[in-house]
Amino acid sequence: MNNKVDIENSGETCVIIPTYNNASTLANVVADVLRYIPHIILVDDGSTDATGKLLQDFKNIEIISYHPNRGKGYALKKGFALASSLGFRYAITIDADGQHLASDIPLFLEQIKKTPDSLIIGSRYLEQENVPKQNRFANRFSNFWFKIHTLKSIPDTQSGFRLYPLVPLRKIKIFSTRYEMELELLVRSVWNFIPIVPIKISVYYPPQNERVSHFKPFQDFFRISILNTFLTFFAFFYFYPKFLFKKIRN
Repeated sequence: MNNKVDIENSGETCVIIPTYNNASTLANVVADVLRYIPHIILVDDGSTDATGKLLQDFKNIEIISYHPNRGKGYALKKGFALASSLGFRYAITIDADGQHLASDIPLFLEQIKKTPDSLIIGSRYLEQENVPKQNRFANRFSNFWFKIHTLKSIPDTQSGFRLYPLVPLRKIKIFSTRYEMELELLVRSVWNFIPIVPIKISVYYPPQNERVSHFKPFQDFFRISILNTFLTFFAFFYFYPKFLFKKIRN
């Protein structure tokens, strides 16, 4: 595909795959991604299943592995750091459970040509079959607070299928290390005036008996509530004045 040739020639974009106990889907996800981009950073976030054995079969990709489990946010931070040190300009993040389709990667590559150095986030259609009710609720909840924190609306703040501009990202300090980190990173990107561009993507949710989820309702919502309190305080006393000053100056 032309998209793959372009990326191979430029060497600007890699794909980061954070994984925790996704041995049943990981090999297929890696194989699918390699059809579109040859540069993969796989971050094994302390898996306790057969992931360790699978890693031995992956050739010509960068692997970060550690124990114990530290959370998706921590895994992404490790992936971003390695991607930056290797000289990549952009990093696409994709989940290892197979819900994101690698065939959508060209959509991100086409969009970044139109809006360089933006953060591109895939928007899922969450009204389709097999989408868990808690996912719909979590997304509506997250979208509401994102608007409070940034004065902006996007359709899917919970999507992990994203393209990040690595150079602007280096200026952003993120405190979260687990599930809620992706929301914090999205909010802080707006606060640093990084353009956020949503694009429509496909999503696959397997039947419930085949699904692997690491979402812990009580713990994760507790951490998200703490994060929202923190971000709301900073929105009113940092971002709103900063945003108003920029509008007046312009």
